[in-house]
Amino acid sequence: MRPTRREFLGSTAAMLRAGAAPPIRNVEVFPLHYPTAGHFKFLGPEGRPAVFVKITAEDGTAGWGQSVPIRTWSYETLESVTTTIRRYLAPVLVGRNPFDIAGAHAAMNRAIAPSFSTGMPIAKAGVDLALHDLIGRLAGRNVCDLWGRKPLERITLSWTVNPATLDEIEPLVEEGKRRGYRHFNVKVAPDPKFDLELCRRVRKLAPEAFLWADANGGYDLTTALYVAPRLADAGVNVLEQPLPANRLTGYRELKKQGALPILMDEGVVNSAELVEFIRLGLLDGVAMKPARTAGLWDCRRQIEIVQEAGLLFLGSGLTDPDSALAAAVQLYAAYELKFPAALNGPQFLAGSWLRAPLVVKDGAIERPIGPGLGVEVDEARLRKESS
Repeated sequence: MRPTRREFLGSTAAMLRAGAAPPIRNVEVFPLHYPTAGHFKFLGPEGRPAVFVKITAEDGTAGWGQSVPIRTWSYETLESVTTTIRRYLAPVLVGRNPFDIAGAHAAMNRAIAPSFSTGMPIAKAGVDLALHDLIGRLAGRNVCDLWGRKPLERITLSWTVNPATLDEIEPLVEEGKRRGYRHFNVKVAPDPKFDLELCRRVRKLAPEAFLWADANGGYDLTTALYVAPRLADAGVNVLEQPLPANRLTGYRELKKQGALPILMDEGVVNSAELVEFIRLGLLDGVAMKPARTAGLWDCRRQIEIVQEAGLLFLGSGLTDPDSALAAAVQLYAAYELKFPAALNGPQFLAGSWLRAPLVVKDGAIERPIGPGLGVEVDEARLRKESS
């Protein structure tokens, strides 16, 4: 049974009441690239960019977070995240009570203002994750305990199928099965003919799977209206982000068509616009991403908004590694995610800067149970190898 809104606010107030907590002393960033394994449409030859964020309190306790920009998915880059945190976000955080995460977000939003929605959310997400890790370590508790949740022990994952040709589909699905995955998500758009055949073949190869199609805003409305019922006939369960994020009337038409549950992703950054989109009747659910929502603070609010509205809550990511992956697993476990999570960092990334890397076993990942986000960064190696 999930907590009420009053209980949710009460749990955050309890964290803030730790008035004797040592204030934030400094904020450091460590930009780097992860090597990639296999082809994924958003990752280039330079590897997967990421920025570790370390926030240290006056007593020496440190928390670690991670920003995960992908320039082909959003406007934020490794360089912009690094300079934004160093020059604009870090100065407004020093001296603050680390338990006042709401106040930290307010300060960051004054330092980097929004346009339509939250400004530089991926940069702010790394800070948010580090704050959650820090307060957990100061309290000696896992973030799920701080939230007052009874989390799942493990999260079932979905294997991403992103073929360049139809001949690649069967080997990709079989590779996922060999690794213990039983559920699949596919990248579709802009070619409906290719997409329909892709989904038919994946469904045939995995008849019992939850099959999730993600267009990343790649269709126009005419194509989306044409392809949605045919994707349903091909065995797809949900369709994510069929249109660009700013085509709001198009989302309303697709939802009215009712061929498939329509999920939003890229266009939902802040809980304020999520409430507006729900009121406008644009969606059936949201594919959550802490990186997109400036971290765990607002992503928790968004999950509760979706659940209270009786809509679908699915878990996704931005090919998250290490601390970012741990944060997503904690969040989805805390809110008892009912669908396979499209967290494909373990599928497409090689290497780790954790002392004990997160491991997928039988298509699932166990929730780390240590304090904060539950994982330990190998700081000495990170300082040596970061760019």
